[in-house]
Amino acid sequence: MDLRVNFSGRALAYTPEEVEAVVRAMGDADPLTQGKYLAAFEAAFCRFQGSPHAFAFCNGTCALEVTASLCCFAPGDEIIIPSHTFTSSAYPFARKGAAIRWADIDLATRVVTAETIAACITPRTKAVVVVHLYGYVADMPAIMQLARKHNLLVIEDACQAIGADIDGQKAGSFGDFGVFSFHSHKNLTTLGEGGMLTVKNPAYATIIPMLRHNGHTAFDFERPNNNRDYWVPAMGNVDFPELYGEALWPANYCLGEVECALGAVQLGRVTQINAEKRARALAFMDALADFPQLVFHRVEHTRHNYHLLAARFDGPVELRDDFIRRMFYEHGVKCVVQYYPLNRYDFYTKLGFGTADCPNADAFFDHMISFPFQHSLTEQEYAIMLEATRTVLTGQA
Repeated sequence: MDLRVNFSGRALAYTPEEVEAVVRAMGDADPLTQGKYLAAFEAAFCRFQGSPHAFAFCNGTCALEVTASLCCFAPGDEIIIPSHTFTSSAYPFARKGAAIRWADIDLATRVVTAETIAACITPRTKAVVVVHLYGYVADMPAIMQLARKHNLLVIEDACQAIGADIDGQKAGSFGDFGVFSFHSHKNLTTLGEGGMLTVKNPAYATIIPMLRHNGHTAFDFERPNNNRDYWVPAMGNVDFPELYGEALWPANYCLGEVECALGAVQLGRVTQINAEKRARALAFMDALADFPQLVFHRVEHTRHNYHLLAARFDGPVELRDDFIRRMFYEHGVKCVVQYYPLNRYDFYTKLGFGTADCPNADAFFDHMISFPFQHSLTEQEYAIMLEATRTVLTGQA
């Protein structure tokens, strides 16, 4: 088997301007963390998102960990999370003591809805995680209306949906928290890892820097000699950040200056990257319109950034497996299956969260195909993948 189109873990080819930004930061950043490039990246992200506060993290999972801390779960509190998502969307909240209730997805859009969330709400529900999976923004106006009715915290996991929007409002800017990932596979990627957390509440914004950076804070007294002796008793204090009277444990989740320098520059072309991926996705779907067994989610506007290109195989799962097998072994095109329903994993079963009533999530996963769709996919690779798809589907007819 000759691999011709890989399902690459690297989404982008960096531009000369982005490479130059990295080299410049390597030379002039002092220190190499928590410096001027961090401040510039966070400020640029606030402008891009229309959010008042943004905080860079070493990855999206760490941003979710801090979000879970800020939720301040009490014993018995529940959180609603889609069963069809990546595990990082869930385990930070279980770690902080929340009981998970799994929400189903809409079969067409592959994301949760106000209706699937409402079916999971109980008197113990404190928060809901809305995952904009594959790059498509869930119906946030309806979800926010439901959340306000029930006084729920809303965490938008926009890790795959940077730049996507509903009527101009960006994914991650509707809820109480917006979480983003700049992993190697995303439409914005900062040298392999990176993340961002956006919030509206100034009470959160005040303590997130402490949670992110080891509990560092200023001393609350004047230093000797009218504060001139800056080194006495030390450069700074370390304490527990407090939220609503609860002391929270800090950690070290900082993102380096080189990564921040790259992110600030690359942010300027996210809209272009999204548009190019969307155009290519639509062209791929349209070219396969005469094969109804592949059911895509076709969205022509900016509500979808097509981070991934996934289809539901409308037929027996054995034929789905035959399709993936032949694509790989006969044509060298590596398709994959993603997002095993979380309740099926041993990890969540052992935690007591192995039960879910999510028929749509199960049906989609059991028949899904994810095509190679990195932005750096060449025209030749795209053509090979399209021709191979047509050939295999024709042979199955």
